[in-house]
Amino acid sequence: MSPERPDARTMIRIVLDPGSWRSWDEPAGDRVPPDSTYADDLAAARAKTGYDESVVTGEGLLAGRRVAIVACEFSFLAGSIGVVAAGRLVRAVERATAEGLPLLASPASGGTRMQEGALAFVQMIKISAAVSAHRAAGLPYIVYLRHPTTGGVFASWGSLGHVTAAEPGALIGFLGPRVYESLHGYPFPEGVQVAENLFRHGLVDAVVSAEHVRDTAIRALSVMCAPREARRAATGDAAGPATPAGHDADQAHSEVGAWEAVTRSRRDDRPGVRALLRLAAADVTPLNGTGVGENDPGLLLALARFGGAPAVVLGQDRRRLREGPPLGPAGLRVARRGMHLASELGLPLVTVIDTAGAALSKAAEEGGLAGEIARSLADLVMLDAPTVCLLLGEGAGGAALALLPADRVLCAQHGWLSPLPPEGASAILYRTIDFAPEIAKTQGIRAADLKRDGIVDEIIPEFPDAAYEPRAFCERVARALDREITGLLARPAADRLATRLARYRHLG
Repeated sequence: MSPERPDARTMIRIVLDPGSWRSWDEPAGDRVPPDSTYADDLAAARAKTGYDESVVTGEGLLAGRRVAIVACEFSFLAGSIGVVAAGRLVRAVERATAEGLPLLASPASGGTRMQEGALAFVQMIKISAAVSAHRAAGLPYIVYLRHPTTGGVFASWGSLGHVTAAEPGALIGFLGPRVYESLHGYPFPEGVQVAENLFRHGLVDAVVSAEHVRDTAIRALSVMCAPREARRAATGDAAGPATPAGHDADQAHSEVGAWEAVTRSRRDDRPGVRALLRLAAADVTPLNGTGVGENDPGLLLALARFGGAPAVVLGQDRRRLREGPPLGPAGLRVARRGMHLASELGLPLVTVIDTAGAALSKAAEEGGLAGEIARSLADLVMLDAPTVCLLLGEGAGGAALALLPADRVLCAQHGWLSPLPPEGASAILYRTIDFAPEIAKTQGIRAADLKRDGIVDEIIPEFPDAAYEPRAFCERVARALDREITGLLARPAADRLATRLARYRHLG
């Protein structure tokens, strides 16, 4: 087996710490007549491959962390899942759940074992139920789709990962191309059922080679498994002030007018969410799309750490939004995926607002933009996970509001929040954009005004502008996020939610 297409045992050896693997597999007990063709097929597969079934299960260490693994072996009857393989899979998933272990899954399968028919087909139900129970227990589930993964395996446990990566060039799809051609008389379109195409459509989070899966999983689990550790941690940096010694934050805030803040927030060289992650976060694992066939490059979703604090990060990417279309319904569905991920894993959620406004187009209207804003608002304000909002720059319209309602709201000194860009408000009131500076001043949109009105809890100063000090500013933001997340993790979930709801109920 080539290193580019590792078999199950090689895959396990690549991923786990050396010498840490322990099998959970019991001898496979066949449920087929001993003199049948199927029995002969099983015997031949065992003799040829050295595997007793199409699934291998067990545990090991990943950078010292105990994890469970389930992996398919395609050379054994095309990695197909029958009753025995399904039973082995389910027992492993249930054991991982009972023992509180993260679960790594690596399918490579043609799907249901045809020799067992309908009974094998319905095994996907109990496998999906076991994986769902694992996720419901707040335990991470990471999937690495190997070549090929099709049929019922892709349509069950292969598509349920919190984080899903795929092998470069891997064939991944629901209906295998050979079956399609046999049924329809012509081949399936090329380039559709390929890992890279799934990534483009937001169906997988990454396309990575087998040798990089280990690092990907380590980074993701360092965040996904961190909340319990964060509650015990008390980092010195997290307690530090947002304003360095020798600077008067209040004076700095008062010196910046509303229109000046707006113009500064629009600078091309102002650091955005990607700069924040690059300069001041650790263990960053980018996630991609909704997982159900949509993507929006203007909405970034990632796992990351700020200091010792873990988080799901969802943020508006100002650079991508300027180069491409404004944030649309798909972007908010990506955001809601991040909210669901934070809720299920008990991870803190950080939202980053930096948008000139949502899309205004036929596609956005017909795609349900208003409904997605409403659902994002409802999901976020009711989320049972700790939430911190960072108003990093522009905060215009419903696209900004959708990411706002959090336990704690931080605002960059030149960040702002408004129902519309000031030019739009001026056009409504005066039928011209010429009064935008006056409108900005009277609407109370700047950071100092937002703090006065209780919308913002803390202002992150800029000396004198984040564009001039990108690394220092991003590190300042990261320290504030670390402090806020650590404080929220120490509070009971019910108390956090009650305080959040009371805050917005009495605002104004």
